[in-house]
Amino acid sequence: MVFIRDTELSLRAAAFLVNTLPGYDDEDTLTTLEEFDEYLVVNPYTGLIRRDQDELAAIRAIRPRLRQLWEVDRDGAVPLVNEMLADGSALPRLVRHDGFDWHIHATNDDDALATRILVEAAMAFVDVIRSDEYDRVRICSADDCDSVYIDYSKNGSKRYCDTGNCGNRMNVNAYRRRKARETA
Repeated sequence: MVFIRDTELSLRAAAFLVNTLPGYDDEDTLTTLEEFDEYLVVNPYTGLIRRDQDELAAIRAIRPRLRQLWEVDRDGAVPLVNEMLADGSALPRLVRHDGFDWHIHATNDDDALATRILVEAAMAFVDVIRSDEYDRVRICSADDCDSVYIDYSKNGSKRYCDTGNCGNRMNVNAYRRRKARETA
């Protein structure tokens, strides 16, 4: 395991949320309350969740800020993370609840969900930065994909996202190019 459990969960949730943004030929996949509910099933949060249009709009609004974390290097992420923590009035504390052992919450359970998501993501990126693992924060290497991911592989060699079939598609394309050169 590269990161502790709650850090990994927050990183996965942040990447999932960023990947709902429209990109290349993809549509925005977080436009309805049903899609919002699907996000929450895959990425559950404790505390107050209203599941209404205002909350959905607030969640949609933080996606570009989160996306920026994949577009900078380690040093460039620091001011972004610090700003997210400050905007959320983060005050880290240890908590234990709902069968989860000690972990960190940095917001109140009744703060807006968008604030909690942003601060949880920022706290997770604090761990990434402090552990000097920012090279695991990646954008898919497929030429027709801009999805984001965190590389959790042991050797840090993952190149493609999990949102589509990018790895298989690119491997097939490379194979076809090699075969075409051999027959040419």
